[in-house]
Amino acid sequence: MTDTISAAFHARFGAAPQVVVRAPGRLNLIGEHTDYNDGLVLPAAIDRAIYFAVSLTESASAELVAVDLGETHTAPLPVGGPGPVAWANYLLGVIAGFQARGVAVPGLQCVFGGDVPEGAGLSSSAALECGLAVALDALLRTQVPRLELALLAQQAEHTYAGVRSGLMDQFASLFGRAAHVVRFDCRSHDYAYFPFDTAAYRLILCNSGVKHALASSAYNQRRQECEAGVAILQRHHPNIHSLRDATLAQLDAHRAALGPVIYRRCAYVVAENARVAAACTHLLAGDVAAVGPLLYATHAGLRDDYEVSCAELDFLVDTARPLPGVLGARLMGGGFGGCTLNLMAPEAVSGFIATMQPAYEAHFGEALEVIEVALADGAGVVVTSD
Repeated sequence: MTDTISAAFHARFGAAPQVVVRAPGRLNLIGEHTDYNDGLVLPAAIDRAIYFAVSLTESASAELVAVDLGETHTAPLPVGGPGPVAWANYLLGVIAGFQARGVAVPGLQCVFGGDVPEGAGLSSSAALECGLAVALDALLRTQVPRLELALLAQQAEHTYAGVRSGLMDQFASLFGRAAHVVRFDCRSHDYAYFPFDTAAYRLILCNSGVKHALASSAYNQRRQECEAGVAILQRHHPNIHSLRDATLAQLDAHRAALGPVIYRRCAYVVAENARVAAACTHLLAGDVAAVGPLLYATHAGLRDDYEVSCAELDFLVDTARPLPGVLGARLMGGGFGGCTLNLMAPEAVSGFIATMQPAYEAHFGEALEVIEVALADGAGVVVTSD
């Protein structure tokens, strides 16, 4: 992909790029919809990524080329706000983030493309943001700390894409480490790595093919429901600042005031934080198989309490559950489509694929993409002209 994107840049602009950056997608082993509730998550960067070829110019414009889409967009600099092209807004938001830090961003040429499936719950949007952020940081020599780059990229998603995402996706894309998952505390921003050998236990993604558009889905609504729950709990417990501070006992005590919907949303988040902590304990003990039941419990919570699943995702989890060597499965990402994550023994993979693909096609009339992933390092410069 490095050569492909560099060649596309040369074909478009007649010169080699000044820098090429790789920014990976991510999976999340467990800890879904906890990030914007100040909770715990356990993501990892994967060996699917978006590659960026970027050069600075004196043109006072950003020339953006999306190779996979076959589309281009040119915007004047400095950036004044979101534009009419959805994919370009993620990049313009990053440029605006540097401008907000007092950095004068000159003209730039950017060509990007990769193999992170869009809308599959693998955070192609975060890879898009983080890749350009790393490229600009390198080219402008700003030396922005990695966590601040993640926050800058998150702000781009909030203000330019209209999705009030938590920090997990951007953090994972920037802080990933090969053969590890990383527990990230979304309140304190503390993090710790846990070894995960994808040769000993495989992580297989089943892409339902159902596209989720988080900005127009119930994602923002779920966040608002959680915030409403916190506001109700605060009347009785002023020390509760987010669902990270709440307990199931407190939720039960105020169940009537919360109402059935908000109660279920909050109960899922509190339980999910506990599952992340349990998963880390199992990983430290070398008991990866014990993580499997936690994945099933997460899926049940996302399906029944958080209500972000769909028929396709439920079918994939239910079909995987009885198969030999499958230890756990759940929907992954924001929901409403995308992938399921399946944890299994290596010897189970071929039989799993042989069962899942025809079953899905027979039931839904659509082909099932199965993606086997390894855990990879986070975003970084892979080629520089210096």
